[in-house]
Amino acid sequence: MSDSRAARRWIIFLVALAAYMLGLFHRVAPAAMARELVTAFAASAAALGTLSATYFWVYTAMQLPSGILADTIGPRRLLFAGGLVAAAGGAMFGLAESLATAGAGRMLVALGTSVAFVATLKLIATWFEERRFATLTGVAVLAGNLASAAAGGPFAWLLEQLSWRAVMLALAAVSALIAVAALALIDDPPRSAASAASRGRWRRDLAEVLANRATWPIVVANFGLGAAFLGWAGLWAVPWLVDVHGMSRLAASNHASMQLVGFAVGGLVLGALSDRIGRRKAVFLFGALAQALLWLPILAGTPLSVPWSYGLFLGLGFFGSGLTMSWSCAKEVNAPQSAGMATGAVNLAIFLGPAVAQPLVGWVLDLTGAGLATGARTPAEWQPGLVVLAGFAAAGAVAVFFVRETYARNVHAR
Repeated sequence: MSDSRAARRWIIFLVALAAYMLGLFHRVAPAAMARELVTAFAASAAALGTLSATYFWVYTAMQLPSGILADTIGPRRLLFAGGLVAAAGGAMFGLAESLATAGAGRMLVALGTSVAFVATLKLIATWFEERRFATLTGVAVLAGNLASAAAGGPFAWLLEQLSWRAVMLALAAVSALIAVAALALIDDPPRSAASAASRGRWRRDLAEVLANRATWPIVVANFGLGAAFLGWAGLWAVPWLVDVHGMSRLAASNHASMQLVGFAVGGLVLGALSDRIGRRKAVFLFGALAQALLWLPILAGTPLSVPWSYGLFLGLGFFGSGLTMSWSCAKEVNAPQSAGMATGAVNLAIFLGPAVAQPLVGWVLDLTGAGLATGARTPAEWQPGLVVLAGFAAAGAVAVFFVRETYARNVHAR
């Protein structure tokens, strides 16, 4: 490979990565500004959960279409259009005077950012060697979840200096800049023009992905693990730490950030480990079981001194990153030309999980105690919501037992 082409592919990767990072910031930002949103829109816990979950519902619905579009029109146009839509949604959210308008803006943000990760995976799969897929996916996860971590403690600090509306409007401007950069700097994958999908066979390829029995255990695992991880870090961890452990909002947000930092580091470490040992399922299962076990001290109400509490959240994130193996597994049990659709299908499940779990937990909490706007909950009032999230984690871990081991090679090529 020439030096110019090697440099070009890294530029392409970085632009796509910037779009993905912005989406992950938006994904968990409501956790840090939960109190502001409750005050601004007089929202109940269930309404706040629904507002936050709006992102996941739209993001979930767009994963298969994103895969189809990545395999047909290409990542360049997909990221350009997505950036413009996200910019419009961010501006609407920042200017919203009602919960309905804020919800509509968050839907547009989700619509625009939902294409970024699948497009990034498509670019990795076609611009880089197969043996580097899990490692580069880990790099993307590391960078993206550092952005998520920034939406925790750092964002909570920023909200002490600026209004949440000003920050949302600034993020809208960043989305527009990324859209322009995608149009100017990204070249579509060199093999995409010759793919079966781009020749109008995407319906058959999609049907093959969905009919593949090896796809579905990955989908079920991601649903459970995603519900527990993102339902917790993305919304409910912060108010739980404030209510049950008496932390300030900033300290609680720092814990949510620590979980996301753990996920970022774990994605890189476990991805590199998987590529080195040539195993996908083994790494996936290790992370899923460890994450499920770490819910036990939360359910037991174990007192959390500060060093141990940060360690717990770091561990939840690190082992939770085992689900990043799902993208490699999905790509490797399906035909190479369907990489976008396969990763989109299993990525869909990660976000369908919290789309269900966040409002479900909010509804359960409304049944057991005072709303977020009217007072803190007791540990007993929090317990049913914690059981829901821990149950999702356990179910996801069980599903990983049925995932096919690919030995880091596409089964069709083999």
